[in-house]
Amino acid sequence: MSVDRLSATFAALADPTRRAILARLALGETSVTELAAPFDISTPAITKHLKVLEGAGLITRSRQAQWRPCHLEAAPLREAASFIEQYRQFWEQSLDRLDSYLQTLQAKENDHGRKSR
Repeated sequence: MSVDRLSATFAALADPTRRAILARLALGETSVTELAAPFDISTPAITKHLKVLEGAGLITRSRQAQWRPCHLEAAPLREAASFIEQYRQFWEQSLDRLDSYLQTLQAKENDHGRKSR
């Protein structure tokens, strides 16, 4: 069964360790060893996280002699941000309508209170 790219991106982003790895890679490419340093987990565990990120297209890994740099790939993050942006606009419009409705109710309540005095 094939997983679409957006689902793979969100699945990869679901883990805080992988999000921290991406945050570090946003500063520039670095080695697996440097990526593993701040975490209290084994190198094989970091490697598994990197494989998930690589499978989602969020990072690329290469080899330059003994150095194995990891590099952030932003395209899948842009796609995820675009997907989320649609819903942000929906909720902002919904909240704007709710705000307008509440203001209308408050204005009616204030008018009604003045007339009954």
